[in-house]
Amino acid sequence: MCSIHKLPPIRVGLIADEPIRLEGLASVFEEEAGEDHAQLLPVIGTIAELLQTATLEYLVVDLNSSSGGMKTLVDIRRRRPDLRLIVIGPEGDDELVMESILAGARAYLDLKASPQIVHQAIEVVTSGSIWAPRRLLSKLIDRLRPAGDTSLTSDLPHLTAREQEVLDLILMARSNREIARQLGIEERTVKAHVGRLMRKAGADNRIELSMRALSHAMVEDAGPDEGR
Repeated sequence: MCSIHKLPPIRVGLIADEPIRLEGLASVFEEEAGEDHAQLLPVIGTIAELLQTATLEYLVVDLNSSSGGMKTLVDIRRRRPDLRLIVIGPEGDDELVMESILAGARAYLDLKASPQIVHQAIEVVTSGSIWAPRRLLSKLIDRLRPAGDTSLTSDLPHLTAREQEVLDLILMARSNREIARQLGIEERTVKAHVGRLMRKAGADNRIELSMRALSHAMVEDAGPDEGR
């Protein structure tokens, strides 16, 4: 009898000062993992304890109940730059969203986000993508680009129709498995397309590819504003 291969669980640290908020965040992990996703396991502790856990790669930070605010993110970035952060913060503060991304956030959600959406955003981040409004990523590119730097505005190589489809889905924070399922192709084929896209854009990872794509207007403006 053949056994079904299961992905190893992914441990995610939780930071929130208020016990009721912490309990609410922990409840997000009661949801079953989506198809082709690893089960997410919450890790609760003080900031010091979580940052000292070398095997921890992901951290959910609730800015709404964290007394440190942005300082907390900056401190985490300084002490553990390898951590991928999922930030929950106030709604409608574009500047805070961009500051959070600069401080290492791979996802930003507001208080309206349901437990299902929070769970989905964490899965997106653990699959190597980013969850944030695309319009803000575009603004972020402008902020990061030095004055007079045209390296991100030079002409780009032509994309095939399939590469364009894959890129559009990357910008919607879809994983390789999700892209393969939606386009009806093999996951290894998606990986090959992603590799070619990175080479054409001069990007080292999916997030840099997304930011360069937005800067170069490689994406047809036919979808929603949100990068998810």
